[in-house]
Amino acid sequence: MTEVDVVDPESGVSVKRDGSSLGEIVLRGGCLMLGYFKDPVSTSKCVTEKGWFYTGDVGRGGGVCAIHEPMINEAAVVARPDEFWGETPCAFVSLKKNNGDASNQEAATEKYIIEYCRARLPHYMVPKTVVVKEELPKTSTGKIKKYELREMAKAMGSSRISRL
Repeated sequence: MTEVDVVDPESGVSVKRDGSSLGEIVLRGGCLMLGYFKDPVSTSKCVTEKGWFYTGDVGRGGGVCAIHEPMINEAAVVARPDEFWGETPCAFVSLKKNNGDASNQEAATEKYIIEYCRARLPHYMVPKTVVVKEELPKTSTGKIKKYELREMAKAMGSSRISRL
């Protein structure tokens, strides 16, 4: 598993997850390099003793990679055609299973998820459409097949009726 964080480059402390605090993107996990080949000086400049790789890229602390809503298992957002805007965000979500309890299905409505996002994201990132699926399509390695979700969103047609 790979970990991602946004930290203050001087102190190494995670920045506030408020969507506006800036820091350096750091990564840690088994799929990352251990260091530069026969170059310990360069390695020490970008990889910490705890294995964090400093990418040199600036990022904002926020829920970009994490979902904090307890009912949602996973989510992916793709563009959906829109006659007025050209395209708008369309979220595909799967819900956590609660031992046969149907309360997640009832509570996690499209309206609820949009309101949840509206309270935490800039207005242009809030999905205009939410599709709840039992499971999102995945590759054999577990990555979400966004190209399939894009096709589904495209097949849904425009997200609004033309204003003409």
